Amino acid sequence: MERSSVLEVGVCCLLLILSTSTIAYATKTAKYSDRLRRNLLANDLGITPPMGWNSWNHFGCQIDENMIKETADALVSTGLHKLGYTYVNIDDCWAEIARDEEQNNAGSLGHEEQDAMTFASWGIDYLKYDNCNNDGTKPTVRYPVMTRALMKTGRSIFFSLCEWGDLHPALWGGKVGNSWRTTNDISDNWESMVSRADMNEVFADYARPGGWNDPDMLEVGNGGMTKDEYIVHFSIWAMSKAPLLLGCDVRNITKETMEIVTNKEVIAVNQDHLAFKQRRLGWQIWAGPLTGYRVVALLLNRGPWRSSITANWDDIGIPPKSSVQARDVWEHKTLKAQFVGNITATVESHACKMYILKPIS
Repeated sequence: MERSSVLEVGVCCLLLILSTSTIAYATKTAKYSDRLRRNLLANDLGITPPMGWNSWNHFGCQIDENMIKETADALVSTGLHKLGYTYVNIDDCWAEIARDEEQNNAGSLGHEEQDAMTFASWGIDYLKYDNCNNDGTKPTVRYPVMTRALMKTGRSIFFSLCEWGDLHPALWGGKVGNSWRTTNDISDNWESMVSRADMNEVFADYARPGGWNDPDMLEVGNGGMTKDEYIVHFSIWAMSKAPLLLGCDVRNITKETMEIVTNKEVIAVNQDHLAFKQRRLGWQIWAGPLTGYRVVALLLNRGPWRSSITANWDDIGIPPKSSVQARDVWEHKTLKAQFVGNITATVESHACKMYILKPIS
């Protein structure tokens, strides 16, 4: 596997986007924005959500060259790269604090073209552009500057907008980047994870090939949640068409974590080319269409006790009288029964059942 080169402009001098007022900008510059979007899609990046690894959730600033190389090697030796985890993303703290006398240390904020050319010369494939130290400039003004700078390099670079959802980048990010954060930073606990899932779902309709909602990197394997909670985490991120960016130490990944993040059936939902976003229906059901006239449904128990949860065909887009075959993607088995009208499961606290449903009559 070729190691994908990725980085975050973590000195946090970050990016540029639309204009002073999102609505006014969208109205006045629609033709220009559409041209930007066409150019972004022309490089074939982000046709499905990106997959890889990011250093921040587990390591923060405690990174060095050797650790990054070992991580890239681990993605190969574990077989994770064969499942699609190909990006190796170095988050904040990789850069020098200041530029050299020739202004060559990347930091952007007025040096976008210079830095974009530098990134391209390094072979960078993925730029996560944060919004720290922005000098008061709105992200809707700042991010498009780097969009244009990246286009001028002649290199296809996935452009990840990270302004933490402050100005609802889902509303304008599709014409500027390949993904955009819809939430502030995630923490490795149940409350943080489900709250970001809910915040991200509000913008489900804005995700599409070439541009994806990003509720932040995965915490699976970092130790703050139970196995069932991590399964919920991975399932919702997959169904939401979020980037699947591992945030654990893959050099020392456990068997339990591997079982979660290597689930091919769940990954296939994330990478399904129909590219429809799955929606939350009420408080306990997430569902949406897949290729092959199938539907994926998640029955989620947020509560403190075991609960019986029902997904009705009317609610999840299946004709109500259809007879349906159900495959449990975490048990890796097709249920013997055929279901008409609904499917019901008993779900443990802070756990889920995830089914691929296929009408057969």
